[in-house]
Amino acid sequence: MSLNGIIEKAVAGRWIAGESIDDAISRAVKLNGINLSAIINYLGEDITDRKEISETVDIYSRVMDKISEAGLNASIAVKPTQLGLSIGLDHATRNYRLLLRKAAERKIFVWLDMESHGFLEDTVRMYLGAAGSGNAGICIQSYLRESLDEVKFLVGKKATIRLVKGAYREDAMIAYKSREEISSSYRRILDYLFLHSQRFMIATHDRGIIEYARSKKRRRLQAVSFGMLNGIMNRYAVGLAAEGENVSVYLPFGGEWVSYGYRRLREFKNSVLLARSLFEPQS
Repeated sequence: MSLNGIIEKAVAGRWIAGESIDDAISRAVKLNGINLSAIINYLGEDITDRKEISETVDIYSRVMDKISEAGLNASIAVKPTQLGLSIGLDHATRNYRLLLRKAAERKIFVWLDMESHGFLEDTVRMYLGAAGSGNAGICIQSYLRESLDEVKFLVGKKATIRLVKGAYREDAMIAYKSREEISSSYRRILDYLFLHSQRFMIATHDRGIIEYARSKKRRRLQAVSFGMLNGIMNRYAVGLAAEGENVSVYLPFGGEWVSYGYRRLREFKNSVLLARSLFEPQS
């Protein structure tokens, strides 16, 4: 293996639970043991082979069976293009409904992740077209310039939102580029959610934003939770949980770790978070 390959695998090993369902479940058990919930994601995206899509749906179904059998505090997060959105909205929505029905039976929450901007409109349609059971939420990325308007629309539809900063490559006409602009957009959306939504997740490693949100949360009676990535600031996550916050750790697994790892590297480039994550003891 090349030096780059060794580095990539070392970095990915900090952020990914492993390659198998059992690896993910084992890590989720450990997280639950320190009062953290898990959001389990099977790695992969932009799938156009129908057999592979069907296999992916089956893997998520088996993950939910394992969560239920183990009595875990865990949800799942699926990407629209894992379910066939690159083929078409109808195809993806059918698969999404299958997972939502299984999740409702198992009393498991399902997050619909957001991918690149080109899929935004159909992802929202997919969510609103199928998520009527109350056990589903959708991810929104603050670096997209239109996200506040999207949040206003979704909140009007009683959607549950997980707010992240975003990690896909986008044109400057579509997305904010500077850290300051992205954080400012995040706060604007957060302020709107505190005013108009009763249930949402603040998914960021930005301590300033987290503490700002905690100060607002203390003055309101809302179901507000926090989310972080596996292997990034997890000791801080443990501390938040010890102080009574509801904290979830996004827990990816599977063999397709390279693209995920590079996206995280882009997201945290020039950030001390990246360096610290490589040496922070795993929880």
